[in-house]
Amino acid sequence: MSLNGKVAIVTGSGRGLGLAYAAELARLGAAVVVNDVDAQTAADAVASIETAGGRAVAVVAPVGPTETAKLLVAAAVENFGRLDILVTNAGVLRDTVLWKMSDDDFDTVIGVHLRGTFTTVREAVLHLREQSEGGRIICIGSPTGQRGNFGQTNYAAAKAGIVGMVRTWALELKRAGITANAVIPVAATAMTATVPYFAAAVEAEAAGEPMPAFFRHDLGFGTSDDVAGLVAYLASDAAAGVTGQAIGVGGDRIQLWSHPEPVVTGYREGGWTYEALEESFGDVFGAELQPVGERFPPLPEELQGASANA
Repeated sequence: MSLNGKVAIVTGSGRGLGLAYAAELARLGAAVVVNDVDAQTAADAVASIETAGGRAVAVVAPVGPTETAKLLVAAAVENFGRLDILVTNAGVLRDTVLWKMSDDDFDTVIGVHLRGTFTTVREAVLHLREQSEGGRIICIGSPTGQRGNFGQTNYAAAKAGIVGMVRTWALELKRAGITANAVIPVAATAMTATVPYFAAAVEAEAAGEPMPAFFRHDLGFGTSDDVAGLVAYLASDAAAGVTGQAIGVGGDRIQLWSHPEPVVTGYREGGWTYEALEESFGDVFGAELQPVGERFPPLPEELQGASANA
């Protein structure tokens, strides 16, 4: 089953993960609207897709404003006659601890990731519902949105919010035959390239060599291309019955994330007063309190040299 005749928009697709998504959709037959804030980067991405035999056009504009969302949908319809798939990948980082994070740090990340996802999906859905042929909404989340991460208040809030919106959209769009899912990628990016723990994996990719099995299998950490297959699958007719899901992928691993559910439930006649909680909270919940943040196993000894040199 291919994507022949389909038209996709991929935001933030000039390079990295976004370009991998756009290239894979094009490889499978979809025409693609590429998006980036840099004109040369966008042009290079279009050229790479066309060189490989695909079809693509570029929209150079920052994701977030409604005006950009309208430009993206218009580009799809005017150049390729329709819209079937939207992948919301555009994002920025402004990492710092809470007490040093400025209003601008927070607003910039929320504006691109969260607002940008909202405005672009809203505009796409307006067209998809009018087109009356279903559609695919694929939003890019992050492990940070699922578990938190030191120094990423803004990013964690945005990515958690995206998954919350996806679950809501799955309900609202079901009757129209439009699916909405979140992909949680774990891959070598410009951000992970600066983390010593991943040095051996990043060095292997840069040298064109396979990543060590520890990263690909144990951590589920791989390349951008390792994520692109899931994005393409969710964009296809084969995934018509998959909606409202958060699916993690990286390296050799794929995971279905759970929806938040109660871990432990306690009851007390008359309710839970302060005094009752002081007396019983530890007994009811103490052994089940949930961890936060990503927990990585120790690097195998043979991979520690690269980390030390990073």
